[in-house]
Amino acid sequence: MDDNRRAVEEASELRAACLVLVCGPAADRSLDAGRAYVAEAVARLAEDAASHGVVLAVEPLHPMYCADRSVIVTLDQALTVARSAGLPERVGVVVDAYHVWWDPDLYRQVAASAGRIAGFHVSDWLVPTPDMLNGRGLMGDGVIELRRLRRAVDDAGYRGPIEVEIFNKALWALPAEEALNLVASRYVTHVADEEVSS
Repeated sequence: MDDNRRAVEEASELRAACLVLVCGPAADRSLDAGRAYVAEAVARLAEDAASHGVVLAVEPLHPMYCADRSVIVTLDQALTVARSAGLPERVGVVVDAYHVWWDPDLYRQVAASAGRIAGFHVSDWLVPTPDMLNGRGLMGDGVIELRRLRRAVDDAGYRGPIEVEIFNKALWALPAEEALNLVASRYVTHVADEEVSS
């Protein structure tokens, strides 16, 4: 909690739009206990965040990260934590395409998140996945229906920035200008509003 409080203070100093929370593994292997602790901890942290004018954003991670990074693995779980922790303008959720694309309940949960979406991240899921941590693909190279998800997030009222978040060593190895141009081109083709991309 002390580290999280410091992160809130830093976010406040930076005037960040939100502080994204990745909600840790279960300390004692009990997923139920881990999730209960996350809900309690986020509710406590929300009080400090509110006093600093910082919005908290709970980000669910793909289930493959459940053992070592986050016990919150669905948008529904993230939304439950956010609702129990505070008002929509204080505690929201992040929709990260890489982490949530597989969920059969995804579009219903995106709609249910209206007013609470604090961030939207895009990349693509490669098949086969080359690396669990640094194997994300450029938009259009994988299987995610990115434009459909973008429309759902738009329909839920989100009007903030869309973050291209690609952990991929091959992309990072490119000259900066080449990487930026490639990302921008793929964003326009696979994510941007169709009126913009046509």
